[in-house]
Amino acid sequence: MSRVQTGLEALIQEAPHKIRGATLGVVCHPASVDAELRHTLDLLHAAGARIGAIFGPEHGARGEAQDMEGVADISLDPRLEAPVYSLYGASFESLTPRREQLEGLDALVIDLQDIGARYYTFVWTMGLCMQAAGEAGLRVLVCDRPNPLNGETTEGNLLKQGFSSFVGLHPLPNRHGLTPGEIARYLQQQRGIECELEVLPLRGWRRNMYFDATGLPWVYPSPNMPTLDTALVYPGMCLVEATELSEGRGTCRPFEIAGAPGIDPEALATALAAENLPGCRFRPLYFRPQFQKHAGSTCGGVQIHLTDRHRFDSYLTGVALLRCVRQIAPTVFAWRRQPYEFVDTIPAIDLLAGDDRLRQGLEAGASLAELSAAWAQERAAFEEIRRAALLYR
Repeated sequence: MSRVQTGLEALIQEAPHKIRGATLGVVCHPASVDAELRHTLDLLHAAGARIGAIFGPEHGARGEAQDMEGVADISLDPRLEAPVYSLYGASFESLTPRREQLEGLDALVIDLQDIGARYYTFVWTMGLCMQAAGEAGLRVLVCDRPNPLNGETTEGNLLKQGFSSFVGLHPLPNRHGLTPGEIARYLQQQRGIECELEVLPLRGWRRNMYFDATGLPWVYPSPNMPTLDTALVYPGMCLVEATELSEGRGTCRPFEIAGAPGIDPEALATALAAENLPGCRFRPLYFRPQFQKHAGSTCGGVQIHLTDRHRFDSYLTGVALLRCVRQIAPTVFAWRRQPYEFVDTIPAIDLLAGDDRLRQGLEAGASLAELSAAWAQERAAFEEIRRAALLYR
């Protein structure tokens, strides 16, 4: 199997003159590595660049923080002697680099492995960094990386006006089918971001590739994204975050399992089987999260087992799970009421779904067919608009 070359490798091997002698700000996380697991910071430094500042997205530059956990600035990277700034603090304003943090830099290099779902916040960090770099007069180099879920398949519906947040700052479907570099181009085109943008493209990547066909090592980009199977179910199962059900955080299978105390696993698995969802099966199980929701309590629920990733629709499956829990355990099911991603005026489920139709439909007892009726038409419109941003045909 031939291996895909990342944008980072293309920059180091084919265009080191773009960074040699430059003072760089670098937006990165633990998955910012090449095929030999060498980190982007080390490779940029070895190529003759000076690392002037390091910026960490959600979970931190070191990747140790859990979801929605504020990360403080680290005073200095001990090896490179560069300041480390957090782009995920206590407020929405903390998500954007401050002007003084960009002073003295020649360019901003962004090298972030995405997952392919709108809610995964790294692409929005990228967009905010592009905006800040443009205002500061800095070049932006985006090192492209594969979409682990392939670049063809989309799922769900589009984010609507009035429902933007850090899990969606611009209309994308829940599973978007774009690489980070393509999203950078799409955001610049659609939002009018004025920055000098250059995307270092992938070599050898085809749109029908899943990550395990790339020949690249899987390095989990966030603490609860341990495997490709996790990523495959994430576009739908992330919806569980908007409820008081456990999405499996605090277990070794986050997002692949879900449940709560008081749920009958057999009843839930039977209800989901009756939906005839493609590409998956459901195993009833009990589990006990070690942290986050229902920590230390025994939960009843299901585990999703993929049988055909090409037919599997994660978003439809996530919606079906919420619908079935409401049916079989109405006294257990509840929406999340706490603020979500710095927003306290809009329910978390509406932010994740992109509008309030899903919540209202579920509360009204709508069927899966009724809930999903408009999704394909919305995605078709998006897929036409996104063509101008595509780098790989």
